[in-house]
Amino acid sequence: MAHAAPRTIQWHRPMTSAEHDLHRGALIRALLLGLAYGLWTAMMKRDTGPVTVGNVFYGILCGVLFAAVMYGLARFGPLLMRELHATAYGVFAGIAVGYLHSLTNQSILRSTVVGLFTGIGVGIAAFYRYYTRED
Repeated sequence: MAHAAPRTIQWHRPMTSAEHDLHRGALIRALLLGLAYGLWTAMMKRDTGPVTVGNVFYGILCGVLFAAVMYGLARFGPLLMRELHATAYGVFAGIAVGYLHSLTNQSILRSTVVGLFTGIGVGIAAFYRYYTRED
């Protein structure tokens, strides 16, 4: 009597090369945008003064945080519903731009309004993209 061999339990499915390329692209995109954001924050914090060690570390810290959040959204965002995914990108963009605007020594109200409108715009654009390209 022939019996089927016991099957091993597979806890995760193997990653295809296309998925690997998507994750690699998300990482590269996050690193490049994090680098640009870090340089921009360091330049804004410097305020035409001399470059100091504090400015450099501040830019590195802001760039690393930006890249980490961006990569997290790119990696785990598709697991969310399209509304939450778009909202997450809108909130992230609004906070990032509002914080950059606050470094220009404008009022906190103006920074909040700029961040709010940026977040709304990015959220609407992201929702449109996810809504038109759903599976």
